[in-house]
Amino acid sequence: MKIVALAGGVGGAKLADGLARLLPPEDLTIVVNTGDDFEHLGLIICPDLDTVCYTLAGQANPQTGWGRRDETFLALENLRHLGGPDWFTLGDRDLGTHLERTRRLKDGQPLSQVTRGFCQAWGVKPTILPMSDQPVCTIVDTVEHGELAFQEYFVRRRCEPRVRGFRFAGLEAARPAPGIQETIDKATAIVICPSNPWVSIDPILAVLQLRSPVHQSQSIIAVSPILGGRTVKGPAAKMYVEMGIPPSAIAVARHYQGLVTNFILDRLDIDLAGEIESLGMRALVTDTLMKSSPGRLRLAQDVLNLVETP
Repeated sequence: MKIVALAGGVGGAKLADGLARLLPPEDLTIVVNTGDDFEHLGLIICPDLDTVCYTLAGQANPQTGWGRRDETFLALENLRHLGGPDWFTLGDRDLGTHLERTRRLKDGQPLSQVTRGFCQAWGVKPTILPMSDQPVCTIVDTVEHGELAFQEYFVRRRCEPRVRGFRFAGLEAARPAPGIQETIDKATAIVICPSNPWVSIDPILAVLQLRSPVHQSQSIIAVSPILGGRTVKGPAAKMYVEMGIPPSAIAVARHYQGLVTNFILDRLDIDLAGEIESLGMRALVTDTLMKSSPGRLRLAQDVLNLVETP
């Protein structure tokens, strides 16, 4: 079976890692959100892309889920001492990634080529692709400050401003990275990882213009990032509340209605399974919390079992 996973952030990276441990590398392609990419200290930073790559390379910080394990922060400490902007945490090893990415991009290499080179160096076997080689910037419309670039909202202001909506700057010029469309056309299933629907998955769907299964036998499976009305990590539940939508697995299912054929929700939300199925999706209730490597494998196997079940 050929799987295309759409991912962004820590939750998406964890499920992608589980799938990578179960599937032959040639059968898995991971398309990663780049809407939260930005320039900082003259460097091109790709937070979601790096989180997915570091996770599959076994280099992610196990405490945070993002950044590198065994990291040091000497450069950041010196930057802070000199009065520089230290609101975005850059570790020394992580800094090397951004320096080399920026050098290659300025030399004319597209982001997909740079990512491929990094994955080869890190020993990552499945294909990891940015959603686009053209820049797309997620803009958060807030009550207190108007429009904010995503990292300004997410990191610098710690998700405190109230959200009114989102837009994706640069979308009109963005095209799916080379190889994505061909891979989707051949995929047995597309898996929407448990990432923030608004700011991690919507940018990918917008660039790919993915609105329905490519062919009738193709499954599109979404895993809810909301469990019992809360998120394990990130501001998705807060965003739902501020836009007047009660945060729940059913709210996520409605977000994907018309696209998703199968929906996976946590046992905490078993009472919502019938309502989700009334939206035209097959619902699977399971343990979606990925606290450890066995948890990632378990959920990934549930996903693959669902693909194989007619």
